[in-house]
Amino acid sequence: MTRTDTPWRATILTLYPEMFPGPLGVSLSGDALARGDWTLEARNIREHGLGRHRSVDDTPAGGGAGMVLRCDVLAAAIDAATGEQDRRPRLLMSPRGRPLTQARVRALAEGPGALIVCGRFEGVDERVIAGRGLEEVSIGDYVLSGGEVAALVVLDACVRLLPGVMGKMASGVEESFEGGLLEYPHYTRPRDWEGRAIPDVLSSGNHAAIARWRRAEAERITAERRPDLRGGSAPDQAGSKSITGPSRS
Repeated sequence: MTRTDTPWRATILTLYPEMFPGPLGVSLSGDALARGDWTLEARNIREHGLGRHRSVDDTPAGGGAGMVLRCDVLAAAIDAATGEQDRRPRLLMSPRGRPLTQARVRALAEGPGALIVCGRFEGVDERVIAGRGLEEVSIGDYVLSGGEVAALVVLDACVRLLPGVMGKMASGVEESFEGGLLEYPHYTRPRDWEGRAIPDVLSSGNHAAIARWRRAEAERITAERRPDLRGGSAPDQAGSKSITGPSRS
């Protein structure tokens, strides 16, 4: 799907709407928000809570620690935020979700926007994931207190790719993960610094040689740090790879 002139729409379902726009309200994303290139609505899940205390969670079926976000409460929040004509992807920031990739970000940025659910506690009732077609997404193999920080990451990655947000669209093409490689090294003035000089090829004016050097450096760094991007095994800097994700939800 290709985006039209309609602003890219982001809706966040959270227990802490005051966390938004947060850092997205400044710099490129903030300027784009002020221009109306994209819109952001943070809705409080607790508005659909039950009883006098607006309860949103309950104990896990089968026992265990923590609490679980109720399916009826979350479904009501999703239904209130969407309509029959809303075709935006519905994302759930989840430790067991598929890892977020630059390709997925680009696809999201080219669409109409996204609805993002930020869970808390030990997770959400499995039935609402299936019942409302939520796509579980992870931003890494670690655990956060909730999905809000992860949602900010998703939005930042998407918004910067919207037309007109970045000054030069080449900035969004020649960077890490585009083409399956990490980005090549960058240098600027001064030419010499603490005994370290800018590689001569970058001052040669030979654009073909510079392109070859950048490609070779990108391949070298990718092979050293992220061989999994080229079909190898990922290095485990911590000694053991966690299977958790960005949030408890």
